Amino acid sequence: MTDKLKAMLDKQIVIFDGATGTELYKRDFFINSSYEGLVLSNPDVVAEIHQSYIDAGADVITTNTYGANRNKLQRFGLGDKVAEINRKGVELARGVCGEDHLVGGSVGPIGESSYGKALTDAEIRDILAEQVGVLIDAGADFILFESLPNEKGLEYALEVMAGFPEVPYVLSFSGEYEPEGCHNYMARLITVIQVAAHSPTAVGLNCGSGADGTLSLLEVLMPLCPYPVIVQPNAGVPKSVDNRMMYMCSPEYLTTYVVRYVNLGARGVGGCCGIGPEHIRDVVRSVRPLSKTLVAPQFRVIEAEIPLLDPIPVGERSKLAAKLARGEWVTSVEVTPPRGFDLESTIQKAIQCREAGVDAMNIPDGPRASSRISPIVTAIEIQEKAGLEAILHCCCRDKNLIGMQADLLGCACKGINNILFITGDPPKLGDYPFASAVFDVDSIGILKVQSQLNRGVDIGGKTIGKQTAFFGGAGADPNALDMERELRRLREKVASGAEFIITQPVFDVAPLLKMIEAIAALNVPVIAGIWPLASYRNAEFMKNEVPGVVVPDAVMSRMAGAESKEAQRLEGIAIARESIAAIRHAVKGVQVSAPFGNVGTALEVLK
Repeated sequence: MTDKLKAMLDKQIVIFDGATGTELYKRDFFINSSYEGLVLSNPDVVAEIHQSYIDAGADVITTNTYGANRNKLQRFGLGDKVAEINRKGVELARGVCGEDHLVGGSVGPIGESSYGKALTDAEIRDILAEQVGVLIDAGADFILFESLPNEKGLEYALEVMAGFPEVPYVLSFSGEYEPEGCHNYMARLITVIQVAAHSPTAVGLNCGSGADGTLSLLEVLMPLCPYPVIVQPNAGVPKSVDNRMMYMCSPEYLTTYVVRYVNLGARGVGGCCGIGPEHIRDVVRSVRPLSKTLVAPQFRVIEAEIPLLDPIPVGERSKLAAKLARGEWVTSVEVTPPRGFDLESTIQKAIQCREAGVDAMNIPDGPRASSRISPIVTAIEIQEKAGLEAILHCCCRDKNLIGMQADLLGCACKGINNILFITGDPPKLGDYPFASAVFDVDSIGILKVQSQLNRGVDIGGKTIGKQTAFFGGAGADPNALDMERELRRLREKVASGAEFIITQPVFDVAPLLKMIEAIAALNVPVIAGIWPLASYRNAEFMKNEVPGVVVPDAVMSRMAGAESKEAQRLEGIAIARESIAAIRHAVKGVQVSAPFGNVGTALEVLK
């Protein structure tokens, strides 16, 4: 039997569907009926739910057979319908799946005995084997054991699948464990799996206490697990907000956590109880383009048939490069280009910064997937009309490799030499979620291109006449969930040509200092990102909505304690100054963001 799931997990982030039971309940089927039996009595409704997940963009449809075992079905007088229900469950799922979609045969816990007599080990294995055998014969692409409750449940699943040695399967554990103390437990589970005669295609976490609790468990599981990991949280439990009980798991909330799962290394994501098609649709919009950046195309610069030129010395490429080469402190202010085409205000802000002694102005390239005036045009206008060097961000999201090289050559022509190369946010994060994402290469790939251009050769190995003078930089996230991956990519960025690093905004200095210590051997200057919080509401946005940013509770408390908006702005400035003082010995400069375009606030931080 071909392992189609493995092939899919190897090439992409696989999107599973969400809950079926929740959707059935929404359609007025109450919990005193057998939801699995509905495949026979109301097949059109079950098929409609499966179709809604296909329409949302799911790659895998899970059969409505979670409780379709003899023990559970007999409570509803359906114990003799095991084969019929499981076959129909696969048929309904297969009916909506095209060639590019997979059917996972769902197998849940067998439950307690209906007659008050404990089931023997042999009875449990027989019950599971009966259901699994029917799902396989009916044509499921793989078996999905869901909500495995403990080591004993795991052993039953492994024993049953030993009887089907050619069939792919997934072991998904109930996410009910507390993160504290569960490391040894999960280590034991993985050890049991590794000695099994027939290894699973993947291991998963499902249900549990919601997206946030599942994240904590995933952080424990990932370093232990040698198999691909699939994560399917439920909608969590309601929280008390102003004495109202509210479910926090909106589609946007779930997507925020799913992106974190993927960044930690999860290869499959979906949902369990309470997660519907609207959640999966939102996940798809964000994860599909993001998955391209996680498995970036292998990029190789074509070897030149002509001699490579020596790069221009770093200290001669720009004023910023010269100061950093001399070991001097540098400052920059980040200002986002306007949504319209009037740059007069931006130029005036640049003049303010130049007169205040700032070394450069950072120009983001479509931050959070927004559409704004060309950052290249903005950088040209600032350098020519304000007399201040720009640090231009170059994002890999919007153009293919040919277009990006063309832009770099244009920058070389106009003397825009300080460039920060970033992979970029997926379109889903912005106002244009329907837009395509290109991601021909990631930041590492485009750094290789600029390094080649700095030696006089383009991506095709052809001469460009003379070498460019780019001073290329890369981004870093001191708060990355997977710091091992972040450090590995930083080393790759420097090896590909990065000559300085600018970090995400820093509010907690300890992770930054730890990261700098870890990359000391790279010997590249680090410029710390600083964001002066404009208000408590701004702090909440940074804490909850901006990837890679961690705002400590102590900072939130300080912002909340300032009574007026102006008092909050001043508190934000004070916090930013304290951060700079705490890291000045370890970094070579700072990049201060101008919140909401207010360069006055940024300049107050630098006084």
